[in-house]
Amino acid sequence: MSIDVLVVGGGGREHALVDGISRSPLLGRLFCAPGNAGIGEVAEQVPLDGEDAAEIVAFAESKRIGLVVVGPEAPLVAGLADEFAWRDIPVFGPLREAALIEGSKAFAKDIMHAAGVPTGRAEVFDALEPALMFAREMGAPLVVKADGLAAGKGVMICTTEAEAEAALRACFVERHFGAAGDTVLVEEFLEGEEASLLAIVCDNKVLPLTPAQDYKRIFDDDRGPNTGGMGSYSPVPSVDDELYADIVRTVVRPTVAELNHRGISYRGVLYCGMILTSEGPKVLEFNCRFGDPETQVLIPRLKSDLLEMLLAAARGGELPARVEWHPGVCVGVVMASRGYPESSSRGDVITGVDAAGAIPGVRVYHAGTAVSDGMLATAGGRVLAVTAVGPTFAEARKRAYEGIDHISFAGAQYRRDIGLRAEVAEARTQLGQGRD
Repeated sequence: MSIDVLVVGGGGREHALVDGISRSPLLGRLFCAPGNAGIGEVAEQVPLDGEDAAEIVAFAESKRIGLVVVGPEAPLVAGLADEFAWRDIPVFGPLREAALIEGSKAFAKDIMHAAGVPTGRAEVFDALEPALMFAREMGAPLVVKADGLAAGKGVMICTTEAEAEAALRACFVERHFGAAGDTVLVEEFLEGEEASLLAIVCDNKVLPLTPAQDYKRIFDDDRGPNTGGMGSYSPVPSVDDELYADIVRTVVRPTVAELNHRGISYRGVLYCGMILTSEGPKVLEFNCRFGDPETQVLIPRLKSDLLEMLLAAARGGELPARVEWHPGVCVGVVMASRGYPESSSRGDVITGVDAAGAIPGVRVYHAGTAVSDGMLATAGGRVLAVTAVGPTFAEARKRAYEGIDHISFAGAQYRRDIGLRAEVAEARTQLGQGRD
């Protein structure tokens, strides 16, 4: 029996999810609300606001949808999954109380501490002066985090005390993040390489996926302000089998166990964002959904049936014993519109996407795109994710940037160093092997 699926969201992550789901022999009809120009080539777009719970639920009931997959964090934190659960419609995405693990950084820290998960020192504040005093006591560098959702931009790395004061004033006084900044974490700066580990969770059952690495800063060499993510790659060479098992043992499983201990049912993806410090992996943040742009580099390598895994978790069933992956690596580079991340440009005509997608191993996932007057155009901050698979990082990077060279739109900005560290490490390893 085929399953009709509704994916909620309209970004690059959702395009990747739709791509993965569309490969399943279990699939019947595939819908996406609201979707984007690229998603419309794979799924039937539904012109609904992804955060309008009443409309989304009514559509799902009218179409007798067999599985709802909620992509973005905001509807999950607002309780969209609860609406489907109350109606016995299988939904992949945690309920409101579980989604708080991303909706409140203070709650996430409390979970980490209770579960014994390694993380940085942090204190929570709801007023400016005590936060300033603690920041001066801690000393720079440090990190200021708005407690609530801020579209990936509420984390400010401060290299001086003056920057820390400016960041705290941006939250408490200037209210750059609105209510999300009413509570703030002042946190220890952790030094090391970043890594993301996502796991499909069904109550107390865990199915870890392969690691990925995300690039948050807008410019090369990790300069400039934080963004929602400017690129990613997978797997991560610095996360070997032993470290991978250690992360699952010390981070993923204790976190899920603590949620269950509190009576919180979690059915969805648990995203663990970490720093690989000299003392071992430490958690920076938890997210309650697939990462963006990590999903765009996981899906092209996924060999297992994505729909089968999502459906099992949503129904509370048994998860597969393991996930199968195609060999090789995947590198994804985000192309953003001019002004991002402070602003975005809309209506700039995009050319060359088809030519880029024709390169062997290259997939172009749409994020902020729309069709305007019959032309593909920008419609948001992050516009496209150009991904490429290859047998090596060198080959995958070459293909990804070759794809980018085909694409053009006014003010396009992207990083040139996505996956470069992995390529350099790969070359050193090959050189060492050649000497043996």
